[in-house]
Order: sequence, then C-alpha cells, then structure tokens
Amino acid sequence: MAGNNGTVTLKAARPTINLAGQDNPGLAQGLLSLLIVETLSGLYRCEATFGNWGTVGNGVGFLYFDRQVLDFGKAFKVKLGTDTLFDGRILGLEAQFPEGQAPVITVLAEDRFQDLRMTRRTRTFADVTDADVINQVAGDHGLSPNVSVTGPSYKVLAQVNQSDLAFLRERARAIDAELWMDGSTLNARSHADRAGGPLKLTYQSGLREFSVLADLAGQRTSVAVSGWDVSGKAGLHYEATDSVLGGELNGDASGASILSSALGARKESLAHTVPLTNREAQAEAEAFFKMSARRFVKGHGVAETDGRLRVGGRVDLQGLGPLFSGKYYLSEVKHLFDQAGGLRTQFTCERPGLGK
Repeated sequence: MAGNNGTVTLKAARPTINLAGQDNPGLAQGLLSLLIVETLSGLYRCEATFGNWGTVGNGVGFLYFDRQVLDFGKAFKVKLGTDTLFDGRILGLEAQFPEGQAPVITVLAEDRFQDLRMTRRTRTFADVTDADVINQVAGDHGLSPNVSVTGPSYKVLAQVNQSDLAFLRERARAIDAELWMDGSTLNARSHADRAGGPLKLTYQSGLREFSVLADLAGQRTSVAVSGWDVSGKAGLHYEATDSVLGGELNGDASGASILSSALGARKESLAHTVPLTNREAQAEAEAFFKMSARRFVKGHGVAETDGRLRVGGRVDLQGLGPLFSGKYYLSEVKHLFDQAGGLRTQFTCERPGLGK
C-alpha cells in the first residue's frame, strides 16, 4: 500500500504467533484462520485454528496433541510486526476432523479479565469511591491497577451474587468509565480520556468498506434522575442535556439538537436508580445521557489491519461526504485472517453528532 509521501509501505500478510514469550514460526505458518474480538464490555478473546497433521519424528501424525506446544494456561500472543493484536492465555483446545481434509486444532484464548469473570461473590464496600473498588478488585486478582476515574463517594456499595467482572462493569457504567486489560494491568479511565490521537482512514485507501446509520429512535433531549437525600431530608433532581458531551461533538450537530428541531422535546426520567446525594444523581443522569447520545451515528467498516485499531481508540474517517466524514469512537474490533481473505479488521464505531 502507498504511504502519505507516495512511498510504498509493506505490511506483513500473516500475523506472528508468540507462545509463552517466544515467537513460534511453525504455528505462524500453520495458521489457517484467526478471529480476535474486543468489545467495550471487556473480555478480549481469540480463536486461532492451525493445521494438526504433518511430520512428527520419523513419521506422520498429529502435531499438537501431546500438549508440549499448545497447552492450557500458556501465554498466547498474536502480533503484527511490532504491534500486539492479542495478549492472553489459552483456556480451550478444540479438535476438528473434517471429511476429506486434514485434522485441525483451534486455540481458544482470553485476556486476564477471565479471572474476574470466573469469580462470583456477595460482599459490601463501605465509605468508598469507584476508584477504591476497582483498585481493590485488581489487588484481589494480583493485577496491577491503572485507575484514573472520578465520581461520588458511597456509604455502601453492594456486590450481590455477581462476578467480579460484572460488578466492575456496572460500576464503570455508573461513572461513564471503561475497563480494559493490557497484559496483567487493569485499566480504568473515563470514556473521554481513554483514547489518544485518531487514526486517519480514507475510503478506498485503508478503509475498504463502510456503512453508517444516523438514527433518532434512541435519542433523548434530556435525561432526569430524582432521589432523596436522607441526611438532608430533601429531594434530589438532576437533568442532563447535550451540554455534557463537551468536546466529543467536535463541532457536529448532536442527535439531541436534531431531535428537538425535527420532533420537539423528548425527555426521559430514570426510575430504576436510587441516588442518595446530588453527586450520585448527576453522575447517573450524565452517564445515561452520554451512553445514548454516543450511539446516534453508528458505523460498521472493514479496514487494513493496524495495531492502533483497538476498542477505545478513535478513527478519523474521510471520503464519506459532509454528513459522515469525521472522528468516530471504536466500540468493537475484530481482527480476522483466513486463506481466502487474508488479514483484515472489521470494526464498529459511533459518534454523537452529524457533520454540518
């Protein structure tokens, strides 16, 4: 492919497989298909299928059934050049014996969030912030926390028959934060602070295909949360509007403003929350409004694989016309490889506004 200065930039056509800290050329050459999936809910997972029949010693037989190479719990990494596309551990091995074809073996791997997913508890936390809770859960699993979130303090937070992962996801949603793993580091940051600079992709140059929908159905002009301050013996009320989006709009017209102009006010009141302080009411109203507003414009695309295509990153999509060109937030990323299509990346992205 051509670079910005007209020179030709060559990219690896086949990913590298790193097992237990060592690159394994045999696995890389035997790779038949690959699927790496990352979403906003966490749990980065990988499915890699390899040929499982060939020369073994002085004969021919199964390559990977002795558990010497592929085994449960082994560190499993997929790289493209110096970029890491996946970093996790092997949790499953699947054998397939198709008719008229050689046997294959599929590695099923997940990142370290699987530790949290497999641990279910009932417990309470007293006089804590969400940052305190995330740091404690990270310590429970021997993970290094990298936490930079803000939010209210709580007298009591309860984890009731939930996995540690489900509980942290719930707490992150309440303060508009996101969770992800880098090796053994548990990261938590606000949505707005997670990504760096955007990766520019132009239609038919890096961006192979794209479809996009702007839909008012899930939009609201405001979201209100009410509650009762027990200590102050007073009612609580907070209403969030598109002013909370701040710089996320990048000068675009928000879904809320277009809804107001086209159909009039459409207000929502949340009945399932029970805030006990003004800060809790504000955090819940703003988080819910932002979550809905960001899904106003939703796109699905296929791009040349790049290690910077990660959930939480941003892409600057160009060549899509005045309404849909601009910066998008990556909410799901799938890296795929097979013999027919080679290496490519499918992604889902979103933005809270339309170009003017």
